[in-house]
Amino acid sequence: MAQPWLARGWLATATKTTAGPTVDHLPSPNFGARPQGAAVSLVVIHNISLPPGEFGGDWVEDFFLNRLDAAVHPYFSEISSLQVSAHFYVRRGGRIVQFVGCDQRAWHAGRSDWCGRDNCNDFSVGIELEGCDEQPFTDAQYAALWCLIDALRQRYPIAAIAGHSDIAPGRKSDPGPYFDWVAVAARYPDLALPPEVAA
Repeated sequence: MAQPWLARGWLATATKTTAGPTVDHLPSPNFGARPQGAAVSLVVIHNISLPPGEFGGDWVEDFFLNRLDAAVHPYFSEISSLQVSAHFYVRRGGRIVQFVGCDQRAWHAGRSDWCGRDNCNDFSVGIELEGCDEQPFTDAQYAALWCLIDALRQRYPIAAIAGHSDIAPGRKSDPGPYFDWVAVAARYPDLALPPEVAA
């Protein structure tokens, strides 16, 4: 049975009668309305770790909830005033946290362009994987990612999957060289992917 959806694009937590991973809801204040008529057609894959290269804390959640303590780490003082969010965050063990309902516009892409269309936040869903450019992601994260993408395809006309580096080239590098685009291409052969993957 498919992972069920709640109102406004919140993914329901799995129960004994539904398939899929557990999804925790931590609503972020950092979101807005999508432009009228903007169909959700793109999934953007990111990576994030706070502090950079370190895993396991709750700092990413704090960052997306505007409660990151700037005094805890020097890097935090550089970013704590930013107001950003993603729709989903996938921890190393596969736990999923949702911050913004997918009917809404999360603030994950920044200045961006996909296939000649700018402002990717308007028509995309952002998925952050706990990780960095220097390490592989975990099997549990890929399993959760497949569940998310499959669920998104049931609700929205998803036509493409791209990395943050593909929609903001030169500005962003994630999800990085260790992300398994070959597995994405094998699992979703009908979706448009970054040109270097599809080649």
